[in-house]
Amino acid sequence: MPLARSLSVTSLSGLEEWDEEFDLEDAVLFEIAWEVANKVGGIYTVIQTKARLTAEEWGENYFLVGPYVESNVRTQVELIEPTNPVLKRTIDKMNASGCKYVAQSEEPPYVVAHFHEWLAGLGLVLCRHRQLPVATIFTTHATLLGRYLCAGNVDFYNNLAEFNVDKEAGDRQIYHRYCLERAAAHCAHVFTTVSQITAIEAEHLLKRKPDVVTPNGLNVKKFSAVHEFQNLHAQSKNRIQEFVRGHFYGHLDFNLDKCLFLFIAGRYEFSNKGADLFLEALARLNYLLRVNHSDVTVIAFFIMPARTNNFNVETLKGQAVRKQLWDTAQTVKERFGKKLYESLLVGQLPDVSKMLDKEDFTIMKRAIFATQRQCQPPICTHNMLEDSSDPILNCVRRIGLFNSSADRVKIIFHPEFLSSTSPLLPMDYEEFVRGCHLGVFPSYYEPWGYTPAECTVMGIPSISTNLSGFGCFMEEHIADPTAYGIYILDRRFRGVDESCNQLTSFLFQFCKQSRRQRIIQRNRTERLSDLLDWRYLGRYYISARHMALAKAFPDTYLYEPHDPTSTTGFRYPRPASVPPSPALSRHSSPRHSEAEDNDEDERYDEDLEAEKDRVNIRQPYSMPFKNKLSTANGANGSSDGDASEKN
Repeated sequence: MPLARSLSVTSLSGLEEWDEEFDLEDAVLFEIAWEVANKVGGIYTVIQTKARLTAEEWGENYFLVGPYVESNVRTQVELIEPTNPVLKRTIDKMNASGCKYVAQSEEPPYVVAHFHEWLAGLGLVLCRHRQLPVATIFTTHATLLGRYLCAGNVDFYNNLAEFNVDKEAGDRQIYHRYCLERAAAHCAHVFTTVSQITAIEAEHLLKRKPDVVTPNGLNVKKFSAVHEFQNLHAQSKNRIQEFVRGHFYGHLDFNLDKCLFLFIAGRYEFSNKGADLFLEALARLNYLLRVNHSDVTVIAFFIMPARTNNFNVETLKGQAVRKQLWDTAQTVKERFGKKLYESLLVGQLPDVSKMLDKEDFTIMKRAIFATQRQCQPPICTHNMLEDSSDPILNCVRRIGLFNSSADRVKIIFHPEFLSSTSPLLPMDYEEFVRGCHLGVFPSYYEPWGYTPAECTVMGIPSISTNLSGFGCFMEEHIADPTAYGIYILDRRFRGVDESCNQLTSFLFQFCKQSRRQRIIQRNRTERLSDLLDWRYLGRYYISARHMALAKAFPDTYLYEPHDPTSTTGFRYPRPASVPPSPALSRHSSPRHSEAEDNDEDERYDEDLEAEKDRVNIRQPYSMPFKNKLSTANGANGSSDGDASEKN
C-alpha cells in the first residue's frame, strides 16, 4: 500500500515555518498557575512536562510562579539565588515587606505573562487595569461553568448556545469566579484553550473565541529497541497478575493467561468521566462473553480516589494468603530439591513416590485449607466512608457484577491513587498502565484527556470519545484511529444507549483479538507517540507567545498570524496491514489462529510497517534560540542540547 504523503507530522499544528526568528534576548516569560509545584490535576502535568522545552527556548528568562506550599517546596523545588539582579532585588523587597510591592527595572524588558485558569486570572486583570507593559496570555483548560453544568446531568453540548450564563453561574453559586474567568479571557492579549471542543465551549460560555488552540503534550521517551516497551508491558502485567492471584484467592477459577486487564482512572466524577457508561457496557460485555462461551476473563480496574478510612481487611488478607502460599511452595521446593540432589549424588534416579513425605503433604494441605473462602472476592479494596451512597458501588449493585464464578467480567474498585509504597498494589501509575491491555475513558466532559494520551505514549490502546480533546485531536490527524488502537466513541451525535452499545462492541471485539493481534496493535499505538510529543505540540505555545508579544509591543515584534485550526490536509495514514479486528480481518492482516506463535506464513512485517509509518514523520522541530543563555553556553562550549537528549 503506497504511502504518498507530502506533509510531515510537523504540519499537524497548522503553523508554517516562521520567516523571521523572534529575538527573545530582551524578553522575559512568567508562567503563573495554581498548580506550579502543586499537584491538583492535569495542569500540573502540563506545566511540569512543558517546562524543559520552554526553558530551552527562553533560558534563564523563564520563570514559573505558583503558591508556596511548604511540603511541596521541600520535595519539588530546589532553592537557588536568582542570577538576575533585578529579580533578586524584587524578591528581597517582597520578602522584606510581605509581598506588598515589587521593585521595577530602570530599563524594563519585554514581559510575557502566561496565566493558567481562573485561579491565576486576577493577576492578568490587574495587569491590564493598571496598564502595565506586559503581554498577557490566558489559557483555560476547562471552563468553570462547563464543569459545573456537566456535573449536573445537563444536555450540555446540544444547548451550548441556549444557556443564560449569568443565571446558570448564579444558580450554582460560582458567579464571582465565573466573572473572574470571563474577565481574564477578555482582557488577555491572547486567549487559548486546549482543544477544539473546549474552544467551542469557551466561545459560548466565556463569549470569546480562542486565538490559538494549544493541545497538551508529553515528554516522550523513545526506546532504542522497538520491543523494549513490550517487555515492560509483560513485566508490569506479571505484577498485576500477582495482585489478582491474591485478590481472587479461593475463586481463582479462570486462566490468567487469557485474562485482560481494563482500567479507568482520574478524578471521581462519575458521569463526567464516563464511569456510568463503562459499568453498563461491562454488564453487557459480561452477557456476550457468557452466551458465546468465551474463555476470556475481563478484570476492570476503577482507579478513582474517594473517601475511605482504611484498606479492606478481606483484600489485605488475600495478599497475605498469596504470600503464604508462595512461601509454602518455596519450602516444599527446597525440600524436594535437596532430596533430588542427594539421590543424584549417589548415582541413582530418584524414586518420585519418596520425594514428598507426609510432612510435605501436611504442609501443602494446610496451605490449601487456608485458601478456602466462603464469601465472594471484594469489589472495593478499601472501606468506603459512604458505601451506601457511592455511585460506583450502587451501580455495581444494580447491574449485579459481584465477581462470582459465573461472571466473565470482574470489577476491582481501588478508591485511591496508586503508589509504589502501597501494601496492597505496590505499583506506580505508569507501571500499572503499562501492565494493562486497554484504557477505557468514555468521558462526557473531558477538555483534553491526559489519561488516554499517557496510554498512547506507553503503547497501550485506549477508548476515548469525540467529546474529549484527545479524541477529537486523534480523529483529526489519523485516517483510521481504530487500526492504531485509538477507539473513538461517539457521544456527541448518539444517545446514551447507542453509545453504550458502541462501547460494548469495542470491548467485545477487543476480547476476540488473539495475543498476536494485541501485540501488533500495541506496536502501532506506540508509534503514534510522536504526535503527542512536546517537540511538536510546543509549537502552539510558541505561536501564542509570539502573537502576544506582537500585540503588546507592535513596534518591536511582528507576527504574521496563521489559521490555528487548519491542519493543512494532514492525515496520519492507515497502517500497511489493517484492520486488527478479527471480525473484519483479511489474510494480509494479523488473523486469529490457534497456533498463532507458529504463523510463519503470516504476511506481516513489523519492521517494514514501522518504516512505512516513519516516512511520514520528520525529526521533531528544533528551535534556534537567540537568548542570553544559549549565547553564553555556546561561548563556554557547553552542550545543553546533548544533556537534554540524555534526559
